[in-house]
Formats: sequence, structure tokens, C-alpha cells
Amino acid sequence: MAQPIEHILPQVQTALRQGNALVVQASPGAGKSTLLPLALLDEEWLGGRKIVMLEPRRLAARLVAKRLAQNLGDALGNKVGYRMRDDSKVSRETRLEVVTEGILTRMLHDDPELPGIGALLFDEFHERSLPADLGLALALDVQRNLRPDLRIVAMSATLDGAAVASLLGDAPIVTSDGKLFPVETRYLPIDANATMENTAARAVRQALREELSGEGGDVLVFLPGRREIGRVERLLVEGGVPGDVDVMPLYGELSAEAQDRAVAANRSTRRRVVLSTSIAETSLTIEGVRTVIDAGQSRRAAFDASTGMSRLITMRASLASADQRRGRAGRTAPGICYRLWPEAENRALPRAEKPEIEAADLAPLALDLALWGVSDAMQLTWMTPPPAVSFAQAQALLRQLEALDGDNRITAHGRRLAALPVHLRLAHMIVKGGEVGLGITASRVAALLEDRDVLRAERGKRQADLRLRLEALASLQNKSGAVHRDLQLNEPAARRALRLAERWSKQMRFAARDDDVAQAGLLLAFAYPDRIAKRRPGGEPRYVMANGRGAALDAADSLAGEAFLAVAEMDGAGAEGAIYLAAPLDKRDIEEHFASHIVTRDAVEWDERSSSVLARRQRLIGFLVLDDAPLKKVPAELVAQALLEALRKRGIDALALSPAAQAFRQRVAAVRVIKGEGWPDLSDAGLLASLEQWLAPHLDGVTSLNKLRALDLEAAIGDLLDWQQRRDLDRLAPTHIEVPSGSRIRIDYSDRAKPVLAVKLQEMFGSPTTPSIVDGRLALTLHLLSPAGRPLQVTSDLAGFWAGSYAEVRRDMRGRYPRHPWPDDPLAAPPTARAKRRGT
Repeated sequence: MAQPIEHILPQVQTALRQGNALVVQASPGAGKSTLLPLALLDEEWLGGRKIVMLEPRRLAARLVAKRLAQNLGDALGNKVGYRMRDDSKVSRETRLEVVTEGILTRMLHDDPELPGIGALLFDEFHERSLPADLGLALALDVQRNLRPDLRIVAMSATLDGAAVASLLGDAPIVTSDGKLFPVETRYLPIDANATMENTAARAVRQALREELSGEGGDVLVFLPGRREIGRVERLLVEGGVPGDVDVMPLYGELSAEAQDRAVAANRSTRRRVVLSTSIAETSLTIEGVRTVIDAGQSRRAAFDASTGMSRLITMRASLASADQRRGRAGRTAPGICYRLWPEAENRALPRAEKPEIEAADLAPLALDLALWGVSDAMQLTWMTPPPAVSFAQAQALLRQLEALDGDNRITAHGRRLAALPVHLRLAHMIVKGGEVGLGITASRVAALLEDRDVLRAERGKRQADLRLRLEALASLQNKSGAVHRDLQLNEPAARRALRLAERWSKQMRFAARDDDVAQAGLLLAFAYPDRIAKRRPGGEPRYVMANGRGAALDAADSLAGEAFLAVAEMDGAGAEGAIYLAAPLDKRDIEEHFASHIVTRDAVEWDERSSSVLARRQRLIGFLVLDDAPLKKVPAELVAQALLEALRKRGIDALALSPAAQAFRQRVAAVRVIKGEGWPDLSDAGLLASLEQWLAPHLDGVTSLNKLRALDLEAAIGDLLDWQQRRDLDRLAPTHIEVPSGSRIRIDYSDRAKPVLAVKLQEMFGSPTTPSIVDGRLALTLHLLSPAGRPLQVTSDLAGFWAGSYAEVRRDMRGRYPRHPWPDDPLAAPPTARAKRRGT
């Protein structure tokens, strides 16, 4: 039976004869991965050169290559081969090569002109893996600048074809609609008292009991990863499955033989239950599947702040992913899909997975670009550009790891790191470890950080000390069986770590003697110079790290008393994270091996606790202070600068200005209201802005807040007035004014726009006008007081008061204060500050 892709192959061939780019959209199982590449092998434009097809997953790369070879009737490794890290099957005859992960990037770095390669096919591009995005960006750079004849094809089942076509220079789009049979969707939510694995096993048993359209059928179960697959497999085997059913796992770490059994066409009458990761979503077709059980989760690479590297994390699958999985049940006949979540939760699912470039650690990408000769990512064309902040942080880390120089160009050391198939932090540690005679230990530390913890502990008894893990590996290798009494060895994980460490040690040609568990902290510091940590003062095991973050150990941890640590793994949230994995570090090792990171700084800073300026000479690595000693000779300008900075933070109120100084500011402010900005701004904001002008000249010998307050601050503030303004101030805004009674009364300038004169009413007799200041342009606000000093009237119009409301005030007050004058005509009465004599 013809596959759907066959109908569009002529269009594909025509498009690539006429242009150098193409987008192919085809449903899962349409044959795009296993037929389309073969249709291009004899094209004239290829000229006998290779086709290289990028698969984002290792398992898919091998199985797709195998299926391509079978379709040609040829042995794998002849005309069709594959290449991936640590595994390849190619020969001189190979014309179609399926590659994965960073292999395409490596090919481009080895020779950017890609001699002998005529086409690059990016399969399952919708998965948007970081290597695929990088590979396409580099390939487009090559096509535009070196190889305009290079064909580039992006293929996917669910792809924004228009966006990719635009990226490829308005490339044509060819679409193949695959045929799907109807699939019934049933929702089987996970019970609150059950695990996902228990619910999945129950769904499998239910599916095995049902007959679909009078026939049986294989069951495909989507689970997040290897651990969950193992648990469901045990539940099914231990709980019993029919005798004619085979349970088969499918994930990347399985042997090739086991993977082949799981995906091979089922020619027997036995039913299969295939427990798979998301690998079976798109790249592979498992024939005979009639039932899909979807746990709704997947694992994807994302930056893990706890380790400073990318890690696989479990997350909800997207709606697009769920639909892809569902479709696997309807490839050859009607089917059923069980979803292990409530139907209502579909609305909360993301429409599609985010591109890995938005969430992953970008340090490997930044190094690859530097190797390409690009320091600014935007020099290339991207489907999704690397986030600018994340990319800058990645470059900063690479400079710290000596992989980039100050201009973000790759160094010789960076080229060595790029050649190692591990994260750059770990590669740096392995290389530096070898340089100091600790290569074997460095390889083991790297292997321990690559996988799960090799030690298991009861709740509350976990120990953070990395040395315990190294000792456990040594005990396993030496068959001594010695493990910390509170910890249990995870032997499979430990054996994987030993194999990995041995592979790297051989690659680096480390001598067997390069092993010293006691130096684990130094090695961790090579990988995590930003996480060198120093214990804070006090009884609690709390630390501050070179990156400025806080960190804390459990008080019962064996490392709790260490003065310095190198931290490998910690809680990524909050200002102070919990330390999960670390090792002690000797200060002498920091000084010897990180001398280029250490800076000496004379710190003249305000100390809040003592309210004074402290001068210290500090040696720092990042934000971490290694040494701190008093500085004897301190330049006066640095002390003054620290004082002024502290004052700006605390505000003018910290000076506790005297009433006289405050009054002086208020008088100047009143004049400024009328005279304008020719007069200085003595408000809080104005004084803070001009500290260097009025306060700095008076700070000689001043180091504390108490000494600062002891200065003649009124005189200092007065320096902001020029000579003429000083002369004019007393005339324009006097402190006191003489009233008709002869008394000198203080003016209250608290409200600069309405200065107040509080005076007894009788002292203003005979005055027809309101007193004023600033050359008569600002009338005072009179608070006319009773003989007891209580306000009787507030007015800025004294004449109006005499002519109006005075009569009412006189009527109310003369009986209450008979010994004080209340004349009928206040303008004709003599002003007085005294009461009448008795009897008069």
C-alpha cells in the first residue's frame, strides 16, 4: 500500500531542482523520514554527494536509518548509515547519513564548506531542539556565504510552515495529508490515592480486556522516562498479564536489540504492550498499535538553577504532543486513547512545547558560536533568537571558565572544552583536574554530576559531602563494600558513573595515580567558581557564595563546620538556597588556583550598624570576601564620598537639623517663591542634590553621623547663597517683624507660600494694612490671638477684618476679657501688649 508521502515526492523533487530550500509538512507515519530522503539520492543536482538528515533523538536516528536501509534492500552502513556520539555505522559507500545531537554542528565546525554533502534534511523540526536550531542557523550561514548550491529541507508533522519558509528565504511548502482512522478518547484521571504508574498499569489491563472491532491490538503507553517505565513494567509483570501478552520497554538507554524488538512489526498472534518515552510520538511508527495510553508528561532539557547546567525535567505534555500521541492509535485501524487526566485539564495544557532555546542553558550554544567566529548571536538567522540576557550570562560563564577572552572570542582552552562531550563546566573541571594531577578524580566527579545520586538515604539523613560519593565509587571498584552507615549505594547508578569516568579518563589519557578524593572541593570549584562559598559568622551553617547568593546546610550535615565549600548542587529558588551537594575547599587552594579571579579592593563604605564610615582593604572572589582588614591611610575624598552616599540613602532627616537651620531653609524657600530660581533650592531634594557644594567642604575629619550632626549645618547650608543674597535675606525674609505695639514677633515660615505672624489682636490696633515681606510682595498670614493666646481670626486682609468681622469678635470677647481693650474703632485705638489697669 502506497504511503501518503509518495504522492508529493514529484513536487519535492521539482522544488529542489529549482531552488535550494524547501519546507515539507507531513502527518506522522506518512513516510517523510523513511521514503523522502531516498527519492533524492539520484537527483542530478546532488552530483553523487551525500545527504545528511538530522534527527533530534538518538533512538530515532538509528531506527530511521535502519528502516531507510531496509527500504533500499541494503545492509545498514552501506548506502545508508548513521552517526551519533559514541556510536556510528557508516562506510565509504554511505550516501545517506542520519545524524543526531551535535554531530551536524561538529561537521560544520570541522569544515564549514561541507565538501561532499549536497543536502541537509532537518527532520521533526517542530521539536525545536537546541542542536537543530543551532544547526539550521549555521547551515543557513554556510548556504548564504559559501555554498548557495547546498539544499536545506525542514520537515515536520506539526510545523508553522509559513514561519520556517520565511526563515529559509521564502522557500516553497509541500504538504502531505496522512490518513488517520477515528480514535475514541477516554479520560481516566489519576486517583488521589494512586500513583501515575498504578493508573497506567490499570489502564493497560483494561485495554487488554477489550476487543477493538472484533480484533486485538498492541498497546502503546507514553510515560515520562526510564524510571516510570520500569515501575509500570514491574506492576504489570507482578500483577499478572495474559499469557499471550509481551511487555516491552522502549527508551534511549536500551540495547539496540531491545529497541528493535519493541518497534518491529508484530507478525505473531501475541499482543504487545510497549512502554515508551515520547520517542514514539513522531519519528517512529510502531505498527499494530490500536490503543494508546498517555500519562500526559514528558521530559525535556531545561536550565536547572540548582546545578547550573541543563537537566531533563518532567513537565506536562503540550496539547500538540497529546494529539500526536493520540494519533498513534489510528494509524492502521480505529483505535482508543486513554488520557490519564481529567478532560477539563485540556484547556490548561500549553498549545505546543516552547523551543528549547528559550529555556536551556545557553553556554554550549555560546561556545559553539564562538568556535564559529560569532560573538553576537544576532549575526546569524534564527527561528527563535537566543534570549539576550541568557546569552550574555552564558558568555560571562565562559569567560569565567577561560573558554572566551575579554572580547568573547574563543581561547585555546575553549577549543579543548568544545572537544569534550560533556557540559562545559564539567569539561573545564576535567581539563583543569588533569593539569593539577587529579584527572581520574575529576572524571569521576563529572560522572557523578551527570547522573542521579549514587547514594540513597533515609529522609533527614542525606549528606551533602561529595567525597562520600567518590569513596562509594572506589569501594565498588575495589569491592570493599564500605559505604557511610546512613547511606545505601545505588549500584546501577554507581556502575554507570564508573564506566563514564573511565571513558573520559581514557580519552584524556589520565594516569591511574591522578586520584585524590580529598581534593574534591578544588575540582568542584573549577566547575563552579561562582559557587565558592564562605561560612558566615554565627552558629548556623550559612554561607555566602562568590555569585552573591546565600546558601545553607542542614545543621546535622557533616560539612556544617567547614569554613569554605565548593557547591555543586543546591535549591535554585530564593535568596538562600539549601545545599544538596558540596565538598570542603581549602583557602590556600583558592588563592593558588583562582589567583586571576581574586581582586584587591579598598572599600570605604558606610556601616549602618556603627553609623560611621569604615575603611577596609578586602580581597574578593566575586562577591565573596576572602580577607578584610582595616585600612590605615584613607583618602579624605573617599570618606566624604561614602558619607554623602549614605546621606543620600538615608535622607536629610538623618542630619537632625537644628530649629535654627530649619528656619533658615524656610526663610530662603519663602523668598524663592517670589524671587524664583535665582535663589537656591533648600528643600530635602535640593539639599541632597547639592551635597557636594554645601556639605562636602566641611567634612574634613568627619567619619560618623554624630560628627556630621555636630557641624554648624546652618552655616554650611548658607554657603549655597551668594554674598548679595546673604545681605538681602534679612531684609526680604526677616526672622522677626515689629508690630504696631512695638513688639518684635517671630515669623513662622513653615509654609513657605504663606508665612505666619501669630500676634495678639490688641497689638495690631491702628494698623490699616497687613504686614508683608519680600519687598511687600508676600503678605503675611495673621493669626490674631486672644489675650490667652488662642486664635480668634486668621486673615491676610487686616483692613477687611477691622471693617467686617472685628465687631463680632469684639462682642464675643469683651465680656470674657474685660481688662483688655475692645474699642469701637480699632484703627483709632492705641496698640498695646498689656491689659488695662484695675479700676480703669
